[in-house]
Amino acid sequence: MRYQVPLVLVAVTAAVMFGSALSGPAQSGTGPSAAIPTAVTAAPVPDTMPGLPNFKAIIKRNQASVVNISTTQQLQAGEGMHGMPPGMPPGMEEFFRPFRGRPGPMPESREANSLGSGFIISADGEILTNAHVVDGADEIIVKLADNSEKAAKVIGLDKASDVALLKIDAAGLPVVQIGDSSQLEVGDWVLAIGSPFGLEHTATQGIVSALGRSLPDGNYVPFIQTDVAVNPGNSGGPLFNTRGEVVGINSQIYSRSGGYMGLSFAIPINTATSAARQLAANGHVERGWLGVGIQSLNGDLAKSFGLEKPAGALVGQVDKTGPASKAGLKPGDVILEFNGRPISQSADLPPLVGETRPGTQVALTVWRDKKSREVKLTVAQLKPADDEVLAADDEQNQKPGILNVQVTALTPEQREQAGIESGGVLVVGVAAGPAARAGVSTGDIILQVGDQLVGSPQELAGLAGKLPKGQPIPLLIQRNEGRLFLPLTITG
Repeated sequence: MRYQVPLVLVAVTAAVMFGSALSGPAQSGTGPSAAIPTAVTAAPVPDTMPGLPNFKAIIKRNQASVVNISTTQQLQAGEGMHGMPPGMPPGMEEFFRPFRGRPGPMPESREANSLGSGFIISADGEILTNAHVVDGADEIIVKLADNSEKAAKVIGLDKASDVALLKIDAAGLPVVQIGDSSQLEVGDWVLAIGSPFGLEHTATQGIVSALGRSLPDGNYVPFIQTDVAVNPGNSGGPLFNTRGEVVGINSQIYSRSGGYMGLSFAIPINTATSAARQLAANGHVERGWLGVGIQSLNGDLAKSFGLEKPAGALVGQVDKTGPASKAGLKPGDVILEFNGRPISQSADLPPLVGETRPGTQVALTVWRDKKSREVKLTVAQLKPADDEVLAADDEQNQKPGILNVQVTALTPEQREQAGIESGGVLVVGVAAGPAARAGVSTGDIILQVGDQLVGSPQELAGLAGKLPKGQPIPLLIQRNEGRLFLPLTITG
């Protein structure tokens, strides 16, 4: 059973279209000819306007290589195949959607069906699609261009990159040509082919709107943003350049309604094929790991660390067993470059680390004590089901208003639960003042003020009394399982 939606087709007749443009005084006379306006002959439109791409040849050459994927899964009460990815910022869950079929959990046990797309990369039946299209499916059916249907098995899937490699029993299949997504530029024309709402081999076009986008739960994917119209069912389908090469896999949309709103996101094909090669060889993807928790820098935070502009990845925590700790990195360091690649924002770092082969030695340019230095380390392997912690500024609790915060020492139980060996004070109340303005919330654990560790409420009070006025100072806190810096400023 395929997921379908009612379609309302509206036909606009020529008489209606011309009526408003040619309206005027009623014509005199009788007979049918009196009511018919004079015919307007439009100049012929050239097959391709100068400077605009013609996708017809690309579509004809590649349609047969794009497949429809349907899945079936037995779900228990309260389960859903199509929920939002975890880890999204508050309020964003309803906007970023992997588009695989019917959204939302159902109230009772049932058989769930889903539709997606994919494309053939080998003549003997290897197919690339999104991991979220087939994840958890009990049965996967691939429908080919000749309407034949074949059962598919999962060679491997990688949730971190949202890539899955499937295999069907076939031979002599038409295959797509793989391109180089690193050559894409903003403004390039691109084409999508897929099965939105089950409407197979639908082609839509647009341009590359942005590159290297970071999305919720997409730490290892520098997404391609386009304005190509994609909808539920397009997920897993190819994104082509004007040479007819696949440069991306359509994966997510930004939507209030659940449908296209002009913001579509594709996985770069270089990322996808790298994952696919490892899936084919090992059934899983190996990624590099530094062992740091990072966050972005805003203007005040950058100023508090002596940076001229907010650029780089701010280290909030360091795993004691990771390569970053062995190399001497510590909270408060700002990673400005990774192996010669500049880090303009924190989201730039995880994809670079992830694509680095474990065991590779790399050089980091790190900002510490208001000067840069080079740190060399050997990238380790990310543990299965592990992830690079990305702390993020939470501005929702910032309040207007001087360090007016109530804290208490941590109990042994609280310290063990939080994973803190020593130091730290628990915030039990926040009133209007510098802490509130910085974003400190009840439940946070204050670990460090500037480069000074906080071991007790008394130490915090002593450190706060020595802070300069008008100068942002980095305040390190732990919130839930993540650590992040907040810019603390004493105004007067």
